[in-house]
Amino acid sequence: MFSDVSEELSRRVVKALRHVADIEPPDVLVRVSARSGVDYQCDLAMSLGKRLGKAPRELAAEIVARLDVADLAEPPEIAGPGFLNFTLRSSWLEERTSALDGDARLGAAITPHPRRIAIDYSSPNVAKEMHVGHLRPTIIGDAIARLLRFAGHDVIPHNHLGDWGTPFGMLIEHLLDERPSGPYAIGDLNGFYQAARSQSETDEDFATRARERVVRLQSGDEETLSLWRHLVDESTRHFSQVYEVLGISLSSEDVYGESFYNPFLAAVVDDLTAAGLTEISDGAVCVFPDGFTNREGDPLPLIVRKRDGGYGYAATDLATVRYWTAQRGITDLVYVVGAPQARHFAMVFAVCRAAGWLGAEHRAEHIGFGTVLGEDGRAMRTRAGESVRLSNLLDEAVSHAAGVIEGRGDLSPAVGEEVARAIGIGAIKYADLSGDRERDYVFSWERMLSKNGNTSVYLQYANARILSVLTKADQELTGARVRLGHPAERALALALIRFPEAVGAATAGYVPHKLCTYLYETAVVFSRFYEQCPVLDAEGPGVRDSRLLLAGLSSKILTLGLSLLGISTPDRL
Repeated sequence: MFSDVSEELSRRVVKALRHVADIEPPDVLVRVSARSGVDYQCDLAMSLGKRLGKAPRELAAEIVARLDVADLAEPPEIAGPGFLNFTLRSSWLEERTSALDGDARLGAAITPHPRRIAIDYSSPNVAKEMHVGHLRPTIIGDAIARLLRFAGHDVIPHNHLGDWGTPFGMLIEHLLDERPSGPYAIGDLNGFYQAARSQSETDEDFATRARERVVRLQSGDEETLSLWRHLVDESTRHFSQVYEVLGISLSSEDVYGESFYNPFLAAVVDDLTAAGLTEISDGAVCVFPDGFTNREGDPLPLIVRKRDGGYGYAATDLATVRYWTAQRGITDLVYVVGAPQARHFAMVFAVCRAAGWLGAEHRAEHIGFGTVLGEDGRAMRTRAGESVRLSNLLDEAVSHAAGVIEGRGDLSPAVGEEVARAIGIGAIKYADLSGDRERDYVFSWERMLSKNGNTSVYLQYANARILSVLTKADQELTGARVRLGHPAERALALALIRFPEAVGAATAGYVPHKLCTYLYETAVVFSRFYEQCPVLDAEGPGVRDSRLLLAGLSSKILTLGLSLLGISTPDRL
């Protein structure tokens, strides 16, 4: 049993084409049609006609003559200059939609070829509060991890904390100088770090001692390590609190900070040198991967070890790949990091392939994303010009959401608080995920909390509305079958069976916005169905049961789809 109709029709078109011409077709042939009365469309004959020396309509006719789709579609229609149009048989559509009711995955198949995937996301810095800049890597990474798990892959998240190096020499030296009374909260650490950084820029003696403190940290000095552990522990507590509010699945077990890879850095240099890949440039150990140049056209180096013997983040990233592929048996490495780091990761991957740490069996991909902008079109900041603290932003989201449900006397204070949290956090996540991740997006409370348009609030309200109808019906639907007598019923059934296609597209391209678009379009189609097709007052044998079943399936798809994005669906709003 196939789950993706586009994929199945494409497979059959390819099979028919094999009888017509010995040619390798593109991967995707059949797509959802935007034309009324046509469910799927294929333009293969138009793209291949010239190559084969045939008129597109002639080639289309030859393909149709060999095409076997009678079990699921009406005879294909050749339209316009050579399009192949497919309309699913109503009987097949009824059966397929009915079958979704007993399927917890709602038609989505599990991959027959599971991969073992390490995904790097969130990655805040120790001793600093999480801010709005951490919103996108955390939310996008969590959604991608959920989608990959749902597909059947073995997913191992790793939170690459910034917990090592020069900043900690400054901070620890500052703490030893000032001896502030503890324990220190994350807000205190923020202030200490800013003070240490400022002092390092103006006090050369302090800067020298800070550099020496880094050496002590790296060499295992117990006093230095003790303070460092406190910084890490307090920061990790803060991160966990933020993740809990956001509904992010990262835990302390998923932490693989820069310090974790420190013991491997010397071996990275040794391996690269043994492979003949390193060069000494201005005293630093570098690798010059092929194909990377600066503006002047000179080869661009990846600095593995600095001239002072220290290691930068490039060495840590190389050690990360080496560790996960060699010691953890990872097949895929996914990095959810801002778009400006694209060239850096391309260089890291190139060096890792040259070193043999990434083989033909491995995949490594950088998942870039744009910036969160304020309504003035600039990077989002406070009025004082500082980064917006993420914990404050989340509290504000819940507060704004409480206004959305204000006046609902049927919700107890406890339930109202829970619903406000689901709306507010869901709104922030959906606003981030619903657009192309590579583009910047403008953060607007008014837009993201709107009950109209492509927002999580609209989807949550649509789901709550459906659940209200089902509660009023108070009816078991065991054995109910879908019957498609009205065009709005058929349109909804078509939308419902396309869930596997939407999830598959979102997962394959690491593009959650495709699932968001599908869920919104499905909710809109349901709204039209509900307006045009009475449900509770339906007349005719089996019609009420069928419409209740369609409504129930719509709720299940909205609930499951939003859960794959990390968004909850309250029963009442």
